[in-house]
Amino acid sequence: EAINDEIDSIMGNNTWVLADLHTSCKPLGCKWIFKIKLKVDRTIKNFKAMLVIQGFKHKSRIDYFYTYAPVARISTIRLMIAMVSIHNLIIHQMDVKIPFLNGDLEEEVYMNQPHGFIMLGNEIKVCKLIKSLYGLKQAPKQWN
Repeated sequence: EAINDEIDSIMGNNTWVLADLHTSCKPLGCKWIFKIKLKVDRTIKNFKAMLVIQGFKHKSRIDYFYTYAPVARISTIRLMIAMVSIHNLIIHQMDVKIPFLNGDLEEEVYMNQPHGFIMLGNEIKVCKLIKSLYGLKQAPKQWN
């Protein structure tokens, strides 16, 4: 069920299209990562599956150029909490279900079709990524 949820999110987000592989390109592999999410009382909340591309095979300045992703400094977070407290405001915590699947890629990245989800009749095709996936070096930059 967790794998199907992840694939539905990926397909619904148009993360890739099936394409023929160029002779000069080599597709990256992918694998499934499984996690158990727990509630506060340590009981199981749900199971999570993530499709992760093997981005460690990418070479800097050849396959990608920039990986910078801005992050909030702890002093900024403390200042914001102090301002909320002083002005008696409310903070809402939000969780993005598929954060890395929202950034459009600038480079051409090809990936083998995930095991168990190979499209019949298109077995020799590969996935040309339109949006980033977990594991890509440039994924944090693309999300912002």
